[in-house]
Amino acid sequence: MARDRIVSGIDIGTSKITTLIATITDEGEARVIGVSTVPSRGLRKGQVVNIEEATGAISQSLDAAERMAGASVARAFLNVGGNHISSINSHGVVAVAEPDKEITDQDVRRVIEAAKAVSLPSSREIIHVLPRGYVVDGQEGIVDPIGMSGIRLEVDTHLVTGGVTALRNLHKCVEELGVEVAGMVFSGLASAASSLSDTEKELGVVLVDIGGGTTDVALFVEGALSYSSVIPIGAINITKDLAAGLRISLESAERIKIHIGDQVKTVPAEPYEGSPKNPRQERSDEIDLSGLGLPEEMKTVSRKTLIEGIIKPRLNEIFTMVGLEIKRSGFGGMTPSGVVITGGGSLTAGAVESARRNLAMPVHIGSPKKITGLIDEITTPAFTVAAGLLIYGSKSERFDSGLSFGGFSKIRERVQIKGIAGKVIDLVKSLLP
Repeated sequence: MARDRIVSGIDIGTSKITTLIATITDEGEARVIGVSTVPSRGLRKGQVVNIEEATGAISQSLDAAERMAGASVARAFLNVGGNHISSINSHGVVAVAEPDKEITDQDVRRVIEAAKAVSLPSSREIIHVLPRGYVVDGQEGIVDPIGMSGIRLEVDTHLVTGGVTALRNLHKCVEELGVEVAGMVFSGLASAASSLSDTEKELGVVLVDIGGGTTDVALFVEGALSYSSVIPIGAINITKDLAAGLRISLESAERIKIHIGDQVKTVPAEPYEGSPKNPRQERSDEIDLSGLGLPEEMKTVSRKTLIEGIIKPRLNEIFTMVGLEIKRSGFGGMTPSGVVITGGGSLTAGAVESARRNLAMPVHIGSPKKITGLIDEITTPAFTVAAGLLIYGSKSERFDSGLSFGGFSKIRERVQIKGIAGKVIDLVKSLLP
């Protein structure tokens, strides 16, 4: 039996850094063999603001995942997020090289290159060129033109672009650890790869990934990504609102937010205004916090004050901005599958109801699918991006076996190349021709 291929993905987020290592089976399924999540440092709103701290946090996550997998990572796929992400749709046209024969892979490459030839400022770089559909001699809706006969080949593509500075900083953080960047993937696209079904993409769907510092919006029409954007508000804003409203620390506010999210699943829905109130429901308005052991020694808090007064207004703001992005995309009426919300922020109390009310579409929470193995910890919406990086990596044509088993000593050497040793190596490199 041939040795399984191996792929790794590092989800570098504002609130956490997750490293997943998986083997890819002959059927193309990702089987997770290493998992590690650590709190994020040196990042704000999806972008690196302190390279030293970010590198340290990534190193910590990578090291723990390698120990669990019994392997050292040489190549990894990274996610890209942040407010610098934008997208445009572009059209490319070429004449088929040999019209008397058939369309070849070379023709497809040329037409995609033609679509990429758009005017971009020097501060921006193309991350993805995603074909939305091909046209051969006026016949639209072609998914794969290779092998067909034709004279004129056209393509509609979706280009995802990012800021050069932000991309280079992210690249540098990982390469300082001796790990080669196998590919950079827009967070919304990675999240969609693990949480959306092919049917949803084909019908048309809006994916909203509520992360710690940002919210990614990815809109799919007829199976292809057609609009991407990032909103610079995330779940950490809800935590800050709770901390300010209750006059407590951010750590305590985060614990209360998670506790309420768990509680709200078991509490019955609120009655409509004017309907008779149940005294038992009035008593259940108080949420018991004594089990959380908060340093502020809060014992109880009003559920209505927290959810209606503090959390809901911020969720309404996020989904109002998502609604504006959908309107800006021009694909508003083409998403009958509705909205799939994912990311850690989707577990916030009242998120689904707020999305339904603001977007007037069917809404449900998406979780990672299509992966097996050690997935007990990572089946929640918070890990859709990390799981999506593995799925994206397994399908990537540039794939090359990125791990050498039993190479702990090598990775230790690589991870520790900092300070004087790092400077010596940089000096030697600068002297080489």
